[in-house]
Amino acid sequence: MFLLVILFFFTALLYSSVGFGGGSTYLALLLIWDVPYYIFPVIALSCNIIVVSGNCFNYVRAGNFNIKLLSPYLIGSIPLAFIGGSLNIEKEYFEILLFLVLATAGTLLLFKFKTYSDIKESYRKVALPISIFIGGILGFVSGVVGIGGGIFLSPILFLIKAAKPKHIVTTASLFILINSISGVFGQLTKNTILIEVQQYWYLLLAVLIGGQIGNYLNLKIFPTRILVLITAILILFVSVRMGIRFI
Repeated sequence: MFLLVILFFFTALLYSSVGFGGGSTYLALLLIWDVPYYIFPVIALSCNIIVVSGNCFNYVRAGNFNIKLLSPYLIGSIPLAFIGGSLNIEKEYFEILLFLVLATAGTLLLFKFKTYSDIKESYRKVALPISIFIGGILGFVSGVVGIGGGIFLSPILFLIKAAKPKHIVTTASLFILINSISGVFGQLTKNTILIEVQQYWYLLLAVLIGGQIGNYLNLKIFPTRILVLITAILILFVSVRMGIRFI
């Protein structure tokens, strides 16, 4: 379990450095370590909440919060994250869905990492129904799998040039935080044994420390685009590691 703690620490460090929570990779690691399947999402979502809380505080304090950008996506995502979290899904289907989530997220980040540089260019407003629809889809998938969804929302917003990079990163962090909270409530409607979740408290401590260090790296040291590239490579590596299980 010591190696798992170290991996959770470095996952939190890396993901928080680009404004993400790391939920997808926590899930993959839990799967590889054969942790009881039915408590995966609660652990991953709880780690998300711990990691991105610090990011959200710092981003908002820096004046990067754009409520007009975030609100439509939350309108669609919050109820569907709860509904998705309350659904039961067989382990085999869960593994396939998680593999697809990781592969897609890693590919999106890999091809869009250069856009994380805060350069000046034109931006366009996305129609309200489209924003709500995107938020709903991401919220539902997030709730079912046990992630925050920001790892998808961020590349999508960059792709459609919805706002400045600093506003997109802040929006993604807040999206992860709020969806993770909604997803946890949805997961807790199922027969999850909280006593078993509590046995993994050391993973929560690891991501708390790693998340704080990663947030410092984001704000003080490394360019965001480099951290995004490293994160993309990590996600793809984990997805390949999971894909090997299907062979």
